[in-house]
This record gives sequence, structure tokens and C-alpha cells, in this order.
Amino acid sequence: MKPSPFLWFNDNAEEAAHFYTSIFPNSKITSISRYGENAPGPKGQVMVVGFELDGQEFTGLNGGPRFQFTEAVSFVVKCKDQAELDRYWDALLAGGGHPQACGWLKDRFGLSWQIIPAELGALMTQKDSKKAEAVMQALWQMVKLDIAALRRAAETA
Repeated sequence: MKPSPFLWFNDNAEEAAHFYTSIFPNSKITSISRYGENAPGPKGQVMVVGFELDGQEFTGLNGGPRFQFTEAVSFVVKCKDQAELDRYWDALLAGGGHPQACGWLKDRFGLSWQIIPAELGALMTQKDSKKAEAVMQALWQMVKLDIAALRRAAETA
């Protein structure tokens, strides 16, 4: 048994699931249940949608406006190269997302994502503390991350 995210949406869980499954490979909608009679939502409206993003299970609930997403929870996408990073960055911003600092963004549903190079952890934790600090300094100046610039920061420190 592995944990899986359960996401509370106002009324657009199905739209979000279709959006996310269109971005990530090996992704699909796995189930949709609808509100019935005497339910807290309108009869026939999607209540819960199950979906997978590259094999990771997610559940989206249309629960109304009571709860909102915050940056306290984000999803990290570790990218193999700049082209992949650029693709995920642009796709998740599509339709009204907002870029934030240091590789973070909020998508149009308000969910926070970190779009980072897979090697970022190694660059930031290398034994040479001057190089690691140079990478951090470069990172703090970026919105969308530039892998080549992060590598250069480490190499020139």
C-alpha cells in the first residue's frame, strides 16, 4: 500500500484530471463517480474522479469552495533535461497558471508544482560548499530554472 494524493477542488476536478493526464505520459482517468439524490452536490455532477499521472494514483473531489490549495503542498517534477523542464513548465502554466520563484509555479487550478532538474539535489548538496552555495545563489535569481546556468554556477565557484 502506498499513499496517494487526494485533492479537493471546488467544482472542476474532472477538468483538472483531464488537464493533468494530457501533460504527463502514461496517464489516464481511472474512474468517475457522480453525485446522486440527496447528496451535498448537484445530482449528476462529478463528485470524485480517479486518475493516474505516470502511474501515480490521484483522487480529485468536487467538494465546493471550503478549502483552497496553498504552497504548503506541492508536487515535484524532476526533469532529465532543459527541453523536458521547458515542456512541463509551459504545459502546467497553460490556461492561466502563474510562475513563481525558484522553479515553482501555480497551475490554473491553484495547485503548486516544482519543475526542477533531476540533478538539482546533487548540485545543491555537493561536498564543495562554495559550489553548492553558488548553485543556491543562482537558483534564487531564477523563476523558471535554467539547467546550464545552474551547472555553470557550480563549475565557476
